[in-house]
Amino acid sequence: MSFKKGVLYPCNPATTRGEPTKISSSKDKVVYTNGRSVIIRDLKDPGASVAYSGHVHNTTVARIAPSGYYCASADASGTVRIWDTVGEDQTLKGEYKVITGRVKDLEWDGESKRIIAVGDGRDKFGHAFMMDTGSSTGDIIGHSKTINAVSIRHQRPFRAATAADDATIVFHQGVPFKYDKTIKTHTKFVQDVRFSPSGDHFASVGSDHKIFVYDGKTGETLGEFTDSPHAGSIMACSWSPDSTSLVTSAADCIVKLWDVETKKAQTTWTLGSGVNHQQVGNTWTAGDSIISLSMSGDLNVFDKRVGDKPARVLYGPQKSITAALKTPSSASTFIVGTADGRVLSFADDYEYIGGDAHASLVAGLGVSPAGTVHSVGFDDRLREIDGDSFTPATFSTGAQPKAVAVGGDSTVFVAEVDKIEAVRSNQKISELALKYSPSAIAAAGNVVAVGGEDQKVRLYSWDGKSLTESATLDGAKGTVSALAFSPDGALLASGDSSGKIVLYDVAERKTVTTRWSFHSGRVNSLAWTADGQHCASGSLDTHVYVWSVAKPMKNIAIKNAGPGGVNAVFWVKDGELASAGADGCVRLWSVTFHA
Repeated sequence: MSFKKGVLYPCNPATTRGEPTKISSSKDKVVYTNGRSVIIRDLKDPGASVAYSGHVHNTTVARIAPSGYYCASADASGTVRIWDTVGEDQTLKGEYKVITGRVKDLEWDGESKRIIAVGDGRDKFGHAFMMDTGSSTGDIIGHSKTINAVSIRHQRPFRAATAADDATIVFHQGVPFKYDKTIKTHTKFVQDVRFSPSGDHFASVGSDHKIFVYDGKTGETLGEFTDSPHAGSIMACSWSPDSTSLVTSAADCIVKLWDVETKKAQTTWTLGSGVNHQQVGNTWTAGDSIISLSMSGDLNVFDKRVGDKPARVLYGPQKSITAALKTPSSASTFIVGTADGRVLSFADDYEYIGGDAHASLVAGLGVSPAGTVHSVGFDDRLREIDGDSFTPATFSTGAQPKAVAVGGDSTVFVAEVDKIEAVRSNQKISELALKYSPSAIAAAGNVVAVGGEDQKVRLYSWDGKSLTESATLDGAKGTVSALAFSPDGALLASGDSSGKIVLYDVAERKTVTTRWSFHSGRVNSLAWTADGQHCASGSLDTHVYVWSVAKPMKNIAIKNAGPGGVNAVFWVKDGELASAGADGCVRLWSVTFHA
């Protein structure tokens, strides 16, 4: 048995309310961060995306060098890592501790040799250094508060501009970079500053709703954009590839396109209302696509010729994926539920499941024989998904759900703190009080398996009206955390919090093997192949294993399959396994079973 790495479907950027989020681009790729990961997302092919997860702390900003060979990414601890973007190895070129706090922005020079990183530090707010040695290339001084943004002129003579919470912009000459002057055009926080690709100008935007443009060589203020101003804090600005236009994104949920020469607004895009539609970051790609980031994490792609709405919107999970499954219908390939209550379907790209989503973490997903998907969340709700939207029908559970399973007659079984509720058509049919705390549940036909925190698996018979206990299975070494019946219902796999998986024969009520025990952390998910000969497992230890029923000692080990832990595994089709987890990304693996 062997495996090959397949495509990656990425998460969307992480955002923070009231703060700008730095996103950037390289050719037709958008670069952003989420959690400990750096995502390089291809606009043309969602499956050609790359995730880098070498940081120990949460990442804050990433930019690809003008050469395209390296990416510099920074995190909340003040560390900058420079790594190779060519090839799959993502070789680390250098790692430097640049400031004592959070890095909020960084920028490459035009020669891809020098980097300036800025942010929130105790002794200094910025650092200029060589990418290959880390040696200093000047002093970033002149600010009294956190620096929010930095930009470097890509032509010689080099210049750098930094923007900060002290409402000032500091203009530096270089190299080595040294203080030249302080520009006091803004009256509140300056959120972004950007040099034009030509180097002739740079622009700044801030919380005072103002936009200014300056001379790129001298730092002289050339004017303010006063035509139809924004009504909220302007979070980001980006230049067109030909340096004639500027795009701004603001907290008033509006994106504006400006002509720099006339300082007039050419196009205005309004993206709804409310916090989720606040625009907190943007970038203008070399392929002439304008991308603005919503607070919700949605990436809005605009065509500058169309001034009505985004040409398309790139959706995706913004938080950890907590549940996922393959849908039997052809409408979508799979469905994922996330830690913030969102449920998304994926066919050619992500789409939100319409209607009222869960208010908090999606604890489980289950699918009926008829193809209806059911979801439970920590908002104590059982929801039903019909096609691409939630149905209005909802069931309030008696306590916080832990897991969900659907039986052969489409009855939904919800495992709660101390009981099992059986629900059909959003009506409770029966309730079974338990003397133990259930932690996992699975169903096949009229048999329901419930795993407990007491390290036991109990089998129940379902007669359409009530559950009757029929057997108790031992062998687990910890809390039972995942259960899965084989497609024919003959075998039951049980994973526990110690990483051990036990395989049971359901009819004989006996153990088939206890040798599936290579995980070192809690088993979060189990998934069988259609023929019932192999079972995949995903664990908190970040690994995925594919086990063989016929040869229990044979397995495929997919190491480090999901940074932060794998929460869900499922088979997309024969020979194609998907894993998802803490980093919000879904990864596909091509698995080959040798005869």
